[in-house]
Amino acid sequence: MSRLIVSPAALVERYLNGLQDLLASIEPAILTSVVERIAQARDQGRTVYIAGNGGSAATAAHVANDFGKATRRSGRRPIRAMCLSDNISWLTALANDEGYDRVFAGQLENFAEAGDVLIVISASGNSANLLRAVALAQSLRVFTIGVLGFDGGKLKDLVDEALWLPSPIGLYGPVESAHSVVLDIITTCLAEDRTPGNSE
Repeated sequence: MSRLIVSPAALVERYLNGLQDLLASIEPAILTSVVERIAQARDQGRTVYIAGNGGSAATAAHVANDFGKATRRSGRRPIRAMCLSDNISWLTALANDEGYDRVFAGQLENFAEAGDVLIVISASGNSANLLRAVALAQSLRVFTIGVLGFDGGKLKDLVDEALWLPSPIGLYGPVESAHSVVLDIITTCLAEDRTPGNSE
């Protein structure tokens, strides 16, 4: 029995076109606002928490690394960055004892303070554990940022600032790739926010 197979060339073209459309939807004003908010948290010695599930958890870990290390070349105060997906023993203890929807909120309860920032990364915008984390953060006066795709989900209207890249529901690959680009742009802006006289 024969079956239709999409050629690799067609898949490549479709992926790249989808990614290009997503990147074109980035709103520079919102991106600038997010950079300024993180810079403010940095200058005040506040903590930036990052959370996501699956591929977005890997992106969150990457961002925490970049915020903590790559931005140091600016010469400014180091960013206190923490990925809430990285402590596997604590995350699984919370999931086992309190439910998976508590894995991020349970950690924030120990650390988060007014003036901190929480960044949640989600293609769907509907992950229960991210919704719980945002609700808790806002009750503590932590500023919340959503890096979102698809239709934005419930998080789009819940977070204080939404970096939303509209896309067809289910377009995970290009959305996750575009999220990485958006967050790298933010890192670059923070790394280039140099102290006076620091041109290296």
